[in-house]
Amino acid sequence: MVTHVAAEARGDERGALLAFVEEQRGGIRRALLGLTEEQAASKPSASELSLSGLLKHVVEVEQSWIARAKQEPPAIQRDETNWHETFQLVDGETVESQLAHWEKVAAETEAYIRSVPSLDDTFPVPSDPWFPPEGRVSMRWLCLHLIRETARHAGHADIIRESLDGATAFELVAKERGSTWG
Repeated sequence: MVTHVAAEARGDERGALLAFVEEQRGGIRRALLGLTEEQAASKPSASELSLSGLLKHVVEVEQSWIARAKQEPPAIQRDETNWHETFQLVDGETVESQLAHWEKVAAETEAYIRSVPSLDDTFPVPSDPWFPPEGRVSMRWLCLHLIRETARHAGHADIIRESLDGATAFELVAKERGSTWG
């Protein structure tokens, strides 16, 4: 754990889940600190992943899951013809524009999760093979999924950033706070 998530107020499960989502978002945001667009788009490892691509992907995933929970279509429909674009900036997209968009998506996520009557409430998911086979998932499952998805990619971001310039997660936390590590 690079940053500490404060304990939730007694009985505030929503707050705790949202705090863990935000902590993982921070890992991806920090991995982009001080980089140029070219550095953020580079792929310094055997993987096809870049930091800007990971950023775009996690923003899209978060937005699409909240839309599904609201039983609305995702802002961007993805299928095999355009799936590759979820991991790359296109059509004038920038790291800055994606970060600004993520702020809005994060605020929407928080407002929605805090507004649902119960974390036990469920919503349907499509029958596509990559969605849970149960057909319905709870709001709690949604929060846990966002934590897992974002954390997975925050780990990728740590490796990519360290491959680019040697900056570690601890150094980036210090940089974000205006200090140095070690």
